[in-house]
Amino acid sequence: MTSLHELQRDLRAAVLGGDPSRAAAAVVDDDLPAEARLRIYRHHVRTTLTGVLQAAFPVVCRLVDERFFGYVADQYIRSDPPSGPCLFEYGERFPAFLAEFPPCRALPYLADVSRLEWAVHRASRAPERDPLAAAALQAVAPARAGDLVLLLDAACTLLASPWPIERIWRANRPEMGEPVTVDLGAGRALLEVRRRGDDVVIRELEPATYAFREALARGHRLADAVEAALAHDAAFDLPGALRALVQEGLVTGLGGGSGEPAAGPAVSNGRATTEQPLGAPAHVPCMRRPGE
Repeated sequence: MTSLHELQRDLRAAVLGGDPSRAAAAVVDDDLPAEARLRIYRHHVRTTLTGVLQAAFPVVCRLVDERFFGYVADQYIRSDPPSGPCLFEYGERFPAFLAEFPPCRALPYLADVSRLEWAVHRASRAPERDPLAAAALQAVAPARAGDLVLLLDAACTLLASPWPIERIWRANRPEMGEPVTVDLGAGRALLEVRRRGDDVVIRELEPATYAFREALARGHRLADAVEAALAHDAAFDLPGALRALVQEGLVTGLGGGSGEPAAGPAVSNGRATTEQPLGAPAHVPCMRRPGE
């Protein structure tokens, strides 16, 4: 007799495009053959999951056209189906899939745009966390300040890209009308994505501030984060940077010396490619399809 685990395995294979014969053997034939019943279920699952991805990545969908997005989504669903019951969490690895998917190589910025979209999606559904009171930082003895580990809000994402991904994202949001041309040579992006109240805020950071916050987000000591910031700006204002973190409610806890990240924010660094030099005066028609 087929065990429940084996039946689930066979049904998963049938739904994701594998051999349906094993699962069909467990389905009672009626007016509709077993394999036809499985095809209906397969279509429903793929349509539902494609809709989930489309809702999380609407700008990517617009950039590549809905038909091509459907093809990409189908390939992703086959290779990385949901591993949990909450569909809001499905798609976290979609940006990495796009970065390695050969048909998307004509749009080297696409994966980083999808990373930005996932950061917005993630922030919009993140639970509220109580920020650390300023008094907690003020109570730290100066002698141990350098070893301090600031735990940042886990709903915040720090995102670096060689492409102007925020401009591409804003130009191609679903509520926009005609497509807007974005200059790919307009500069890199160092972004912080987080929720404030009911809104998701995308903010461009200065290089030193980004390096400081990125180091903290990775669980490094305060002294190491300051060193990272000073590499970009010798006049980096540490008191001002700490004050900004507290005022913005980004610090949610304190650690000491371990350097191990604990429920910190996401950090995503896009990869530069040689397909389009950053300094080139290139423009992107944001509605074109790969290969056009």
